[in-house]
Amino acid sequence: MAKSSRAPWKRSNPRKRAGKASKHLTPAQKSAAKARARRAGRSYPNLVDNMRMAGKKPSKAKASKKKSAKKTPKRKVTKKAARKKSAKKKAATTSRKRRASGPEKDPRGGLTAAGRKAFARQQGAHLRPGVTKTASEMTPQDMRRKGSWAVRFYGRAKLPPLVDVNGRSTRHALSAHAWGEPVPKTVAAARRIAAKGERLLARYHRAKMRTKTKA
Repeated sequence: MAKSSRAPWKRSNPRKRAGKASKHLTPAQKSAAKARARRAGRSYPNLVDNMRMAGKKPSKAKASKKKSAKKTPKRKVTKKAARKKSAKKKAATTSRKRRASGPEKDPRGGLTAAGRKAFARQQGAHLRPGVTKTASEMTPQDMRRKGSWAVRFYGRAKLPPLVDVNGRSTRHALSAHAWGEPVPKTVAAARRIAAKGERLLARYHRAKMRTKTKA
């Protein structure tokens, strides 16, 4: 059958003649028609642009994608699954931060810089590294700090265990390393550190009294 030579806008709608409902362009087809009109230098698409887009068939890739999207049902996320996912994400974030900042406990004893920052963040505590200077190099404040630590840790009436069941030093005993002292393995060794602490506190009080007298 020969095609009519009359312009499309002078011919009646073939679907209307056949008694079928008119088809409307999809949003994608409308956008394509507008783009075609712009390329031709027209502000708005005309009937020819719309007919060209309406006659185009969707590509196989788009058709298969649309088909697969219809076949794959959306999974419903339950509250329990959402809570589990949130907890997992939070744990992963915490683990990442911990790895980035390094271990909080020094394996040789005491806290690392990352550990002190963690305490400051969680409890508002402003912890400082232990005093490892010799007695002659200490300031009165150093004497007070180290003396107070030594008496508090190793001068108490009942000491916590200094070694575990495998004979390894406990964290309580390893604290001595962070303060420049030998790690005690016996109660007698711990008491010697406490006695040193008492001497440092006595020196601190004498220095404080001398300062008051001069003032």
